[in-house]
Amino acid sequence: MIGREARPRRYRVVHRTKYSYSDEVSSSYGRAYLTPREYPGQRLLSHEIDIDPVPSDRSIGTDVYGNTTSYFHVTAEHRTLVVTGESLVEVDRPDHTGLGQAAEPWENARPTATTGPLAFEFTLDLQPPEITPEVTAFAAESLTPQRPLLEAVRELTTRIYADFTYRSGSTTVSTKVADVFAARAGVCQDFARIGAACLRSHGLAARYVSGYLATDPPPGKERMVGADATHAWSAVWVPGDGEHDRTGRWIAFDPTNDQFADERYVTVAWGRDYADVPPVRGIIYTDAKESTITVSVDVAPVEV
Repeated sequence: MIGREARPRRYRVVHRTKYSYSDEVSSSYGRAYLTPREYPGQRLLSHEIDIDPVPSDRSIGTDVYGNTTSYFHVTAEHRTLVVTGESLVEVDRPDHTGLGQAAEPWENARPTATTGPLAFEFTLDLQPPEITPEVTAFAAESLTPQRPLLEAVRELTTRIYADFTYRSGSTTVSTKVADVFAARAGVCQDFARIGAACLRSHGLAARYVSGYLATDPPPGKERMVGADATHAWSAVWVPGDGEHDRTGRWIAFDPTNDQFADERYVTVAWGRDYADVPPVRGIIYTDAKESTITVSVDVAPVEV
């Protein structure tokens, strides 16, 4: 029987993206990562994506990382396109006990094509490269010789949180890690990418994770529907014991909030970078000179 303190958390997530254009759009192709993943510790109880105007064609697929992707093609002329994903998700509190390898020196967690074939890709730098001498030196302050892996990752998470200022609107999805280092400011996507780049700079496997974080309102205030936002964090690979577990496990950490991910985190997709898993992207055919995008996310707790 699960104790009250260990009960899973259930959330209803509504993610609404509205595009508005100054002229008619004749055709709109879109690809969305809005379907939360299912894996040990997270269960997708229900999910649907509503698109207005109704697409003339749509399909669902799976990318190379196992994320669910939704494709659509709207051929009706429109000046507004609204994509809404609604999900019911159940999340368990992560259990990191029994991960003996996490207490081993971080050097032992470097995967190879033999010891961690599924994780090895996540050790590689991006193109164009994001790992600079500054990134490597910053990470080295936490990844000292023979230090236990999770202890090193925990300190790295805290240092990113302390050394970089969260500043909404200070970057875009194309801002480079080097530019964030120079400005010492960014948003959650930037800090997740910094965390991944730091670990990769020393041969560790790290992935970029996109999803949602359930937030509590300030004391005395009611929850504001749509006030939550998409979130991003990182995850580090921990090797298995070799005998009973050859795939290893991933432990998620959030530099934006200085903590390891817990049952408040709803995972949608993961990849090597934001570019692998944007919530919605697409191509339109139009003569419109202006466009706006409005995004609202609501993560509402549901009684289990």
